[in-house]
Amino acid sequence: MMEWMETELGRIPSHWEVGSFEEDLKIQGRIGWKGYKTSDLVPIGPYVIGGGEIKSNIFLQLEHAQRISREKYNESPEIMLKEGDVLLVTRGNLGEVGYYHGIYGEGTINPSVIILNNFNGDSKFLFYYLISKQGKANVLSLSSGSSVPAIYQADVYTLKYPKPPIDEQTKISKIAFSIDLKIDLLHRQNATLEKMAETLFRQWFVEEAKDDWEEIRLGSIVEVINGVSYKSDDLNSSKIAMVTLKNFDRNGGFRMDGYKEYTGKYKEQHILKEGDLVVAHTDITQEADVIGNPVMAIGSSKYDTMVFSMDLVKVISKDENYSNEFLYLIMKSNEFKEHCLGYSNGSTVLHLSKKAVPEYEMKLPPYNLINDFSKMVKPLVEKQFKNQTQISTLTTLRDTLLPKLMSGEVRVEPD
Repeated sequence: MMEWMETELGRIPSHWEVGSFEEDLKIQGRIGWKGYKTSDLVPIGPYVIGGGEIKSNIFLQLEHAQRISREKYNESPEIMLKEGDVLLVTRGNLGEVGYYHGIYGEGTINPSVIILNNFNGDSKFLFYYLISKQGKANVLSLSSGSSVPAIYQADVYTLKYPKPPIDEQTKISKIAFSIDLKIDLLHRQNATLEKMAETLFRQWFVEEAKDDWEEIRLGSIVEVINGVSYKSDDLNSSKIAMVTLKNFDRNGGFRMDGYKEYTGKYKEQHILKEGDLVVAHTDITQEADVIGNPVMAIGSSKYDTMVFSMDLVKVISKDENYSNEFLYLIMKSNEFKEHCLGYSNGSTVLHLSKKAVPEYEMKLPPYNLINDFSKMVKPLVEKQFKNQTQISTLTTLRDTLLPKLMSGEVRVEPD
């Protein structure tokens, strides 16, 4: 029978210890004159990892990562990243955690990130503890500052963590990592399916476009509906999900962890069904990653109804021959994105003009070609929806399981 003991971290198995960051790891950060300038960035070179690449996922998002020159990289050997380094965001997206895999090759960090390395244990276990509910709360409790909150390196050393024997740490991390591998595989499948659909669209309607196709504005075949204007008081526990900018993945696609639960008023025109098309009309990312981007909404079994926020617009076809799949891929094109950037204004927050979607000019293919294309692409989109739902289920499983594993409530037997 399991025996327990009470600690400052709560109840843990009696054969575990309370570990100390100060004793069990080393912290490295980029300091002072060893920083870098824009002129040090190059097209090809070691990665520079910042908050944008770290999303509390075991795999970093390196698609848009900056690269640094070899000369500048060599100036700071103490922050050269290696397999098993755990990364913590201390400015900006506070408390987000990353893990550096050796397959990424050479890399370093920007000033918003610190490295937790030389860990006296399983470094994947450390990562999973820090993204667990308790670990995240303990990290965020260290933040200080009013105008620009930050986490200071010296304070991170004060953290404690549950410390099972090393063989149990490894078993726990293997369980969580196996779930993340399945999630990553599904993400990769979706990226492949998306690329297939985009390639087909470009081949059929760009490369093989006919000169005699009618030149139209998008507004002649679609209607644009504004989202729900709401107040923070309207965001309460509910079976109504509001689709927001957080549902837009910066790398493309629909995120099912971006819903806000909503109890305010809405009209029938604000209701979304699975597969409905919405476009981002606001953007707070510095690189304008989201504005003008389309997504096709995916429902969740947690909610009875979906509506969409004032930061989005819903795009509805005026003719059933123009499928949402066809319209979505029009708005996924580089040409549409460039068009939207030209209709955007604002400094810290970008806003898209109401004229942007209706005034986009394009060549309209004949009905029969659009219908044939839609029939071919629809199964790819439906598979993406199923994968995304499975990703959401697996993510919930992992996040529910982690606190139980980290407290010993769910016992694992060492190999």
